[in-house]
Amino acid sequence: MAPPLIALRNGFVTFGGRPLFTGVTLQVGRGEKCCLVGRNGSGKSTLLKVLAGVVHLDSGEHFQQPGVRLAHLDQDPAIDAPSVADWVATGLPEGERDQRYRVDAMLEALKIDGGRSPANLSGGESRRAALARALVGDPDALLLDEPTNHLDLPTIMWLENHLQAFKGALVTVSHDRAFLSAVSRQTLWLDRGVVRRNESGFAGFEAWQEEIYAAEDAEQDRMDKRLAAETHWLHRGVTARRKRNMGRLRALMALRQERSDRIKVQGSVKLDVESGETSGKMVIEAKDITKAFGEQMIVKGFSTRISRGDRVGLIGPNGAGKTTLLSLLTGTLPVDSGSIRLGTNLQIAVYDQRRTQLDPEATVWDTLTDGAGDNISVRGTPRHVMSYLRDFLFEDRQAQSPVKSLSGGERNRLLLAKLLAKPSNLLVLDEPTNDLDMDTLDLLEETLADYDGTLLLVSHDRDFIDRLVTSVIAVEGNGQIDEYVGGYSDYQRWRTAADADSGPAVTRASAKQATVAIAPRPKTATKLTYKEQRELDELPARQESLQTEIANLETSLTDPALYSRDPKRFATVSERLMAARHELAAAEERWLELEMKREELSAGR
Repeated sequence: MAPPLIALRNGFVTFGGRPLFTGVTLQVGRGEKCCLVGRNGSGKSTLLKVLAGVVHLDSGEHFQQPGVRLAHLDQDPAIDAPSVADWVATGLPEGERDQRYRVDAMLEALKIDGGRSPANLSGGESRRAALARALVGDPDALLLDEPTNHLDLPTIMWLENHLQAFKGALVTVSHDRAFLSAVSRQTLWLDRGVVRRNESGFAGFEAWQEEIYAAEDAEQDRMDKRLAAETHWLHRGVTARRKRNMGRLRALMALRQERSDRIKVQGSVKLDVESGETSGKMVIEAKDITKAFGEQMIVKGFSTRISRGDRVGLIGPNGAGKTTLLSLLTGTLPVDSGSIRLGTNLQIAVYDQRRTQLDPEATVWDTLTDGAGDNISVRGTPRHVMSYLRDFLFEDRQAQSPVKSLSGGERNRLLLAKLLAKPSNLLVLDEPTNDLDMDTLDLLEETLADYDGTLLLVSHDRDFIDRLVTSVIAVEGNGQIDEYVGGYSDYQRWRTAADADSGPAVTRASAKQATVAIAPRPKTATKLTYKEQRELDELPARQESLQTEIANLETSLTDPALYSRDPKRFATVSERLMAARHELAAAEERWLELEMKREELSAGR
């Protein structure tokens, strides 16, 4: 482990009279790239602020190596300066703030106009400005709280590349799994007031988490057996031996109290969504639609047909027109030319990324009940509002709190609770993943996967899109919109192939019909080519070899003395581990591609 740049020892922080951290000890050294994970409300943002020196410990020790330059990206930064460039310049060390060329270069990289007033920035623009301020001073340590929130995919990928090349220490909080897997080499897990550390990146987090939970379950079983034995002894004769056994009785009572006071693993959100009436087979049909605002072309000659059960993801840079296209497809915004036809029996439920359905002054209770009574109809079944709120991990005391007092993640959960209570057969979700923790994201993903209606989803979360959608509509800007079969990874592969080809992209599905927009195969083909079959046969052994190599590399990195003993080997092993993981993912993807092709060819004989 590298010598620490920043560290905490036995740190305690209380919030609202409750302990948030109960003896946190951790350290982060130069070159370490840590992801900080944990449930919403566990205190990740506060822990970052403690490391940054913004929030002070109630007790314990905070260490920062003298002379170390820290940069902290807050989840909701307050931008106070005449212009964006002026504010970004405050991220430079005090003696270097006249070096405005560095500011200009960072603003250019993040594609934001430094002359703009901060008051007029959108959420994504504010986030890019805050990132520019954090990165411009070339700090020794970066503390980033949800850096990908409100960013579009091109900016997220730029940030990934920048952080992979960053030589200092990194601690980042994010719900974006693909981002964390790409940039992290160590994992800090904040769970029930304590921090655990694992010497591998986020890709190995879930397996490690399961190991911890399994060990806790085994310990709980041992404790239950001991408690049962002690209770049995108590009932058998403590009265006759009262004087000499009071110590044992006190120990039993302490054991009971320990079990009572133990902080349990926080429960999961209970999500469920039910389709309403079955819609017609055709849900949305767009023919050659066009939309412009003044001189800015948003949609130009786009056609698609969305059928019942389709799951369509909309991706593209911020400002390219994804939300506008959603409004056109659902009929809430008129087209300039072309036609939109909606199917029959549609029951549409819309999740708005700006959360305009939420009144910030209304209470949580009134938001769900619309100010009427104690019950809410959840897909036709009456539920008491308190019971329903607990399903979404709200505490009873929050029921009468105003919406404006909730965190971003809590507001998201409240809007999902309101949305999912109503039957629907067309779900329109515009950036539903912002501010949600990973466990809630997983559950939302499972819920949507089981939904038998039609789904339109806007998201910059690549992993979320890959796991859910059947096709992707890429809104590229300047009116260019194309449709591709598959998820984000498929879109990226098609685009890479198209960029390498001077001709048109054969994978384009701008008018999705019964056939898939993939280059036609010769009709006589009934099996894989010799080369493809040989590759398919060899891939399982290749995957097994890579899995063994990855396990060995991860074992090497668990040696805490490796960095100090042999820094070059540590760097070599870390780089090879990342490369091996990418090779394994590529091999698995290629195997699946060839196996699906083999099955299709066999079925077509």
